[in-house]
Amino acid sequence: MARPFTLAVFTKNRVNPAYAAARLAADRVAADAGARTLHFVPTTPDDVGQQKALVGEALAAAPDAVVFVPVDDQKMVPDLARFADAGVPVVTCINRMEGKVISFVGSDDVAVGLTAAKALFAALGGAGRIVAIEGTPAAPTSRDRTVGLHKALTEAPGVQFVGSGVGYFQQAPAREEMARLLAEHAEVDGVWTSNDVMAFGVLQALAAAGRTAKVVGVNGLPEAIDHIERGTMEASVDFSAFNIAGIAAHAALRHLRGEPVPPSIMVPAALIDRTNYQRWKVPFALRPTPAWEEIAT
Repeated sequence: MARPFTLAVFTKNRVNPAYAAARLAADRVAADAGARTLHFVPTTPDDVGQQKALVGEALAAAPDAVVFVPVDDQKMVPDLARFADAGVPVVTCINRMEGKVISFVGSDDVAVGLTAAKALFAALGGAGRIVAIEGTPAAPTSRDRTVGLHKALTEAPGVQFVGSGVGYFQQAPAREEMARLLAEHAEVDGVWTSNDVMAFGVLQALAAAGRTAKVVGVNGLPEAIDHIERGTMEASVDFSAFNIAGIAAHAALRHLRGEPVPPSIMVPAALIDRTNYQRWKVPFALRPTPAWEEIAT
């Protein structure tokens, strides 16, 4: 009997629930196929040096394939090449990067940022002063979502962009940056954020300052769905790390079985607001893993 395939799964941190969901999906897809997973996660969130060291650990474990979310799409290029040199196939996901890979699985982040911005502008009635909390500059997801925001601004003459901060996709830095922006601006009507975790930090800063603003995020996390239901967040965009990692695991296993895999797979990312949030009121533990046929064909 042939031994089961092993997938080495790299995620960026253990503080963002989206990556916990990604690991869960990869585990489920692997288990359903009789495979196993090994997880490699920096102890310091998004730490390049630690992820580089983890690549060495993964190579020592001799996995059959890798599902890889780089913490930096440029600094990790030499490490991606280490897998290629060792003959280990890689599927990158969430953050696209240059190098030899079987496939990239993600969503259109420019469209994600644009969709979130348009939802915010609609909630403001097309007019108001907004600020943005961006993610980690090294992450293509953050850069592209910000491009989407500024594209939306060119189409919304009544919306005034008055400032921005970098929240590194984490709650505490986002809270601090939002507190700074509130101190600098007496009027802030809306806040665009690159992910839900930073939106939660923004809500904390608003509450501490005794102020209100309309807030949008990205990821469709369960806590964000609760905020949308209560009206404390306007919307989120379902950039689903759960679905993306699940499809990436499918892609890696299909390649190992000699089955065809597209070089790029885009997972749909829907807007979540008060009109449809009920669809997402299911914990990740109870959500079905994505079927390959539903997304990749």
